[in-house]
Amino acid sequence: MLLNCHTYYSFCYGTYSIKELLNAVYLGGYRTFALTDINNTSAVLETLRLTEGKTVRPVIGIDFRNGVQQQYVGLAQTNSGFKELNEHLTKHLHGQIPFDAIAPPFHQAYVIYPMATYRGWKLQEHEFIGVSLNDLKQLPFSPYKHQTHKLVALHEVSFAAKKQFNAHRLLRAIDTNTLLSKLPLTGHAKGNEMMLPEAELLAAYSSYPHIIANTQQLLNTCSVMFEFGKLKGKNKKYYTDGIGNDMALLRSECIKNLAYRYPQPVAYLQAQKRMEKELEVIQKMNFASYFLINWDIVNYARHKNYYHVGRGSGANSIVAYLIGITDVDPIELDLYFERFINENRSNAPDFDIDFSWTDRDDVTRYIFERFGKDGKAALLATYSTFQHDAVIRELGKVFGLPPGEIDRLQAAHKYPDIDAMGKKILRYSELIQQFPSHLSIHASGILISEEPITTYSATFMPPKGYPTTQFSMLEAEDVGLFKFDILSQRGLGKIKDALHIIKENKGVDIDIHNIKQFTQDEKVKELLREGKAIGCFYVESPGMRMLLAKLRADDYLRLVAASSIIRPGVSKSGMMRAYIDRFRNQSLREKVRAQLPQLYDILAETYGVMVYQEDVIKVAHLFADLTLAEADYLRRGMSWKFKQRNEFFKVRESFFNNCLKVILPKGNFIRTICTPCWRWPYTPRARRRLLNFSSCILPSLKSLIFCSRSIMSFSTTAFSNSVLKLCITFLKKTSSAIAKEA
Repeated sequence: MLLNCHTYYSFCYGTYSIKELLNAVYLGGYRTFALTDINNTSAVLETLRLTEGKTVRPVIGIDFRNGVQQQYVGLAQTNSGFKELNEHLTKHLHGQIPFDAIAPPFHQAYVIYPMATYRGWKLQEHEFIGVSLNDLKQLPFSPYKHQTHKLVALHEVSFAAKKQFNAHRLLRAIDTNTLLSKLPLTGHAKGNEMMLPEAELLAAYSSYPHIIANTQQLLNTCSVMFEFGKLKGKNKKYYTDGIGNDMALLRSECIKNLAYRYPQPVAYLQAQKRMEKELEVIQKMNFASYFLINWDIVNYARHKNYYHVGRGSGANSIVAYLIGITDVDPIELDLYFERFINENRSNAPDFDIDFSWTDRDDVTRYIFERFGKDGKAALLATYSTFQHDAVIRELGKVFGLPPGEIDRLQAAHKYPDIDAMGKKILRYSELIQQFPSHLSIHASGILISEEPITTYSATFMPPKGYPTTQFSMLEAEDVGLFKFDILSQRGLGKIKDALHIIKENKGVDIDIHNIKQFTQDEKVKELLREGKAIGCFYVESPGMRMLLAKLRADDYLRLVAASSIIRPGVSKSGMMRAYIDRFRNQSLREKVRAQLPQLYDILAETYGVMVYQEDVIKVAHLFADLTLAEADYLRRGMSWKFKQRNEFFKVRESFFNNCLKVILPKGNFIRTICTPCWRWPYTPRARRRLLNFSSCILPSLKSLIFCSRSIMSFSTTAFSNSVLKLCITFLKKTSSAIAKEA
């Protein structure tokens, strides 16, 4: 009986969250309802995911409106019908075109016109007249009462009770930027658009059993379904024309660059062995297209002389290193490919590619022209929400409060004498806080889909000029669409400028991607060792330059470690101090190693201190004898984005049992080492005790570890900047000398 339900994704109109709406539907006695947000499809994928296999079944549709004036409601009969509705909404959102009173001829979607605005035109087979509770009084006198097969119940649901209705009115005033007292009656809902129990709604329409039957018929003949799962492969499947040719091209590009990346015979053979292993997993998990699309983007950038930095967990892949997506050597840095892709991993791989702020727009344009044909590419959206201070300010404005009073309310904890109006504003601010207010654009995410984006969502057109989804990265991942991250970094433009200046003045071409030659340059080492890094990206802050000098960090690994331990979480935990002390004191390192050599040796590179999330994998795999896939569960457990906590605790038992086998003679090992490793002690004394063994990690350390995947990529940029700084400094000195002679 519910053909017109709204969530708060009907921005500044509805007040239900998705879960609240589902709960209200279930408690109301309904088992089917139509989700029809106003000019929006943001809630669709999440609603379908949450109701998968449950007793409540959603029908998917869109409430097409001009402002708050309802034109018609569209209900998708099938996935193709949902796509039709999305294409129709997309067309109007892109062109900012008002909706006509009459809907276009949909093939697999129903259209319901509100009786109050229907003017008697001939209805097609898929079109109906919606009779609201208010319309029931007029129906006996309406000429449409004889069209019994075309009448359906159209009861709008937008809020739960009077309090939510009041919030709805406040939202409408905020949206129209008007005082609440001046908000017209036509600018908001009537007040009866609440969730009624099914029995009550059936009783209201009991005099018209044909309306009830028609409504149930519509709901029963609609079904939209998506297969959910982060690895369901909804991205562009093939870069060429099939997986065979994709793999052949990927292998060819890897082999082409093996000798360039690994000129030494021993290293070449080692790299080739790992390359084959990675290619096997990539083929098995059907990620060849993902690698090749990133390779294509990077190739275009190089063709245009745009400098880039490839980072993300993709820095763990030798295939990515060989084909030029990243400049991080995973063999030299002992990075596990399983951190990036493994057969038991439930989420997609991740590349983040940074370009200069001057170049990113052109790269984005290229991506849409290259892969966005037939609407198969789109920017990802994010939801902008009402935050504490902002919602108080907006509510203060609609109630007509002066700025000084609003400022007092924003700092209400300092002023106990808040009047009745102020208390009302604070009360409603708590209700509205975290409601989505509008759609914005994800900082870097781009989707490249096998099917048109309108298969999953309508799109809108922001000022950037590219179609943008109406869902966020979370819904995209849930349905199997993983994003391509194209980011902007101002410092990378300086590298391009420096290369141009050097070429212009000296006629020298510098291969900025040959990082190994920079890491061995003595003058570069001296700059870093002395902390003379002003102008060098990521290492020019006073704190970082001081740390470089303390550590005498003139090699790549120490630069990477320094870049990580200076992060707030790690430095405050005591790990930075432990790292510096052990670096300076050989006897302290030996003392720590003697207490637990099996663990220390795994972390010898960082003197037994846990610095990176990759260290989680190393310890769990080599010390606790977990598989690399199990170890990755622990690593992901430290991230706020980790949703599958049940998987995290599945490996807990294996961790303890395996640790016991590794060092059984140590006696009370579980209590003294394994348990503290698993659950980081919360007292300073306990943390100091554990640091004496090693800076261990696991679940409770999620706030302390900064992942090395970005650090290592940024460190390559720091070396590049140092080389260019030397070159530019030399050019300046040369120019000054010439000027003096003149």
